[in-house]
Amino acid sequence: MDVAINGPKIVFTLPFFGGINVTESITHSWIVLLVVTGVCYWLTKDLSVQNPSKKQIVAEKLVLMARDLLDSNMGKQWRGYLPYIGTILAFSFLSSVMSVAGLRSPTADFSVTLAMALVTFVLIEYNFFKSKGFLGFFTRLTEPVIVMTPMNIISEVATPLSLALRHFGNIASGAVITALVYGALASLSRVILGWIPNTFIANIPVFQVGLPAVLSIYFDLFSSAIQAYIFCMLTMANIAGTAD
Repeated sequence: MDVAINGPKIVFTLPFFGGINVTESITHSWIVLLVVTGVCYWLTKDLSVQNPSKKQIVAEKLVLMARDLLDSNMGKQWRGYLPYIGTILAFSFLSSVMSVAGLRSPTADFSVTLAMALVTFVLIEYNFFKSKGFLGFFTRLTEPVIVMTPMNIISEVATPLSLALRHFGNIASGAVITALVYGALASLSRVILGWIPNTFIANIPVFQVGLPAVLSIYFDLFSSAIQAYIFCMLTMANIAGTAD
């Protein structure tokens, strides 16, 4: 079985600072951002109060669903974060589901999920500072007793790492498992059909039909939706937790 598991390929190199490599993760993230921006522009174009179009109804339904999700997990006082939650939900899902089209998922790259997690981490720390003030921002790390300070600092640092690793690990492992199974089925086809001499049938990977499609439905669609949802839920829980 010949299966290669590689990182994102370098698409091109920018001639700055000794050369900046632009990988598939970056270019595919750009594609996702363009798709999200284009869809948002299309759905919100020519809005009408009296005669809403079908696309306006769809847009309003999506906004209401995102708002209900935020209200039930954070509370109405946090509605200012609705655009951010909606954006990371759309970006995460579309980035992960790109593998259906044969493209490498940006979220299968740890640097992408880490960047998402760091934005969330900045918002968490900002809200801690906003709710507790300058002194409280630092003294919270000494609670409940001062000897817990090192553990509290580690816990703070672990927040973005756990968010990033969870998302990256699930998407990347799905891609690896699918590739391994696909390669194994190709080998199985050659072993079973290899006894047929000098015919093209022996080279047809018949066992690659069916099972890979089922795996794709799970890892590319179901798992992508679940991981996007979990990332958003943890983001909302951590941000809302700063008000405790």
